[in-house]
Amino acid sequence: MGSLNKGVEKVEVALRWDPGPSGAQPHDLDIIAGVYSADAPYGDPVYLVHFDRRSPDGTITLNRDSRTGLGFGDDEVMVLELNRMASSYSRVVVGVAVQQSGGPLTFGEVRNTRIRICEGYTELAGHDFAAVSGATAATVAEFTRNASGVWDFREDVRGFDTDPDSFARTMGASS
Repeated sequence: MGSLNKGVEKVEVALRWDPGPSGAQPHDLDIIAGVYSADAPYGDPVYLVHFDRRSPDGTITLNRDSRTGLGFGDDEVMVLELNRMASSYSRVVVGVAVQQSGGPLTFGEVRNTRIRICEGYTELAGHDFAAVSGATAATVAEFTRNASGVWDFREDVRGFDTDPDSFARTMGASS
């Protein structure tokens, strides 16, 4: 985390996984960010950012989106520029969903899944989804703006057994 005075400012969320077995349906995981208003931080998200939706103000970008897990390095990368967000937003929840196009698939069935959350060169959190291996979606982080306007980070790993659309609507309902 940044200094105590400035809080978390710009964060990168990087996700990687191995492709599915040869001949099987490709494994597709997606990073999703839900942005919540200061007036209703636990209500419905004001907007969502994921593979086919961008933030209206450009403060959250998905720089890489894989549908198979093929390739070297990170398969999906999302950047959150919290320091540029309007004061009307007070909470951002980040999660990962496993696409279910080939039938039910959980984190435990996707090989070498790993997520890391960094601010600059400092790793704030990282895990392999082992704690939620039976889930089809999971939250991984929560960023909240405090009364001084400073963003705080909290690792928040919670598993969900739901489809990606339902998960996106409910992932920030409670923490």
